[in-house]
Amino acid sequence: MREITPQQAKYQSECTARVKKLNLSRESAPRACVVTYGCQQNESDSEKLRGMLCEMGYLISDDPKTSDVVIFNTCAVRENAELKVFGNVGALKHAKRKNPDMIIGVCGCMMQQPHISETIKSKYNHVDIVFGPHALYRLPEILERALKKNRVFEVENSDGEIAEGIPVLREPPPLAKVPIMYGCNNFCTYCIVPYVRGRERSRKAADILAEVRSSAEQGYKEVMLLGQNVNSFGNPVNSDENISFPQLLRMVCKTDGIERVRFMTSHPKDLSDELIYAIAEEDKICKQLHLPIQSGSDKVLRDMNRGYTAERYMERLDRVRELIPDITVTSDIIVGFPTETNEDFEDTLDIIRRARYDMVFSFIYSKRVGTPAAKMNPFLTDEEIHRNFDRLLEVQNEISKRKNDEYVGRVEEILVEGESKTNPEYMCGRTSGGKTVNFKGGVELVSKLVPVKIIKAQTWSLTGELCD
Repeated sequence: MREITPQQAKYQSECTARVKKLNLSRESAPRACVVTYGCQQNESDSEKLRGMLCEMGYLISDDPKTSDVVIFNTCAVRENAELKVFGNVGALKHAKRKNPDMIIGVCGCMMQQPHISETIKSKYNHVDIVFGPHALYRLPEILERALKKNRVFEVENSDGEIAEGIPVLREPPPLAKVPIMYGCNNFCTYCIVPYVRGRERSRKAADILAEVRSSAEQGYKEVMLLGQNVNSFGNPVNSDENISFPQLLRMVCKTDGIERVRFMTSHPKDLSDELIYAIAEEDKICKQLHLPIQSGSDKVLRDMNRGYTAERYMERLDRVRELIPDITVTSDIIVGFPTETNEDFEDTLDIIRRARYDMVFSFIYSKRVGTPAAKMNPFLTDEEIHRNFDRLLEVQNEISKRKNDEYVGRVEEILVEGESKTNPEYMCGRTSGGKTVNFKGGVELVSKLVPVKIIKAQTWSLTGELCD
């Protein structure tokens, strides 16, 4: 783990100034578009990309075809995301012909896979820049080189630098995403993340708290602390400080102006009583826990290298609900892992029924080149896997609806995020537990905490009415 040196920071600042000078010489301000795929960490990275582009004199656009710079920030976790990237990058070939000065870039986790970056290099000649997550802070330098008609590929394997002080252009309040660590040490056999994002590196608590304070000063009411496994924050192997994640949470809660604190993701094998007590005792910590189980079969969990059994997981979950009875719990589940049998899948259904999750993010196993699971031969047929997947959705959807039905008649404090995506007459916000609530109201309520009575429950959201 290492931070970028003052010399590196100074060089990037000089590159920013040169690109900005070039842009200011144009008759009209150039536009840049960042398209994001994947997780909250990728979204946070894109906010940094937009911040640096603004510093370099670009106006941020949401239209790739009419932008002067287009950057696709990619995800490597599932094959579908990769296919979308290739399709959308290919679709810009015509726009590049019309505007030869357009700079097209692809960055993110996909680019750290050698076979992917080689495909871009050989088959997508209209792509100008390719770089991985470790080189994100070097965007000013990379873009300056591309503007001089050079193709730039920066995909070296590295555990990466922690670069502080990068400008950030966030979505409007109320939510600010704040990374607290990068990388992963767990090496689940199906997961590509440790190979593309490197080993765990924790940010310094002082830098995190400074970013949280800055967010509050800009009007953000809620922060989401991000990490592949936030429970590993501050471990001696990835940090020079002796501050645990629960301690960091309590420090963040003391920030004036911040009303809510969320975090993700929490690995079950590292879920401590210290963390559970922090969630229970701190009013600002949202009563929501995302605790991915992935499978209910001990055999499959061993093959996944998850580090816990189904019973150990349930013991931890029971402990959480003992101390925080009203907590919202969500999970991730993979269907069709290569060694999974139909009997193993039945174990997963049993866990779902016992755990009674508020919501499950379920995925059919996606083979990732370079992971141990990619060498395993699948036991089930595609037909069996899809049939099991549909059964899982049916079971979980019924549980989710029943859990939401329990909210009808209750008054919940809602942090208003903006207009509903489906009805402009309605506003949308979330409970402390992360439940989406739609209700009639005006835009003046955005970023405010308001009482809303729940009058109707759907499987994935709630409908309410604003209380006086």
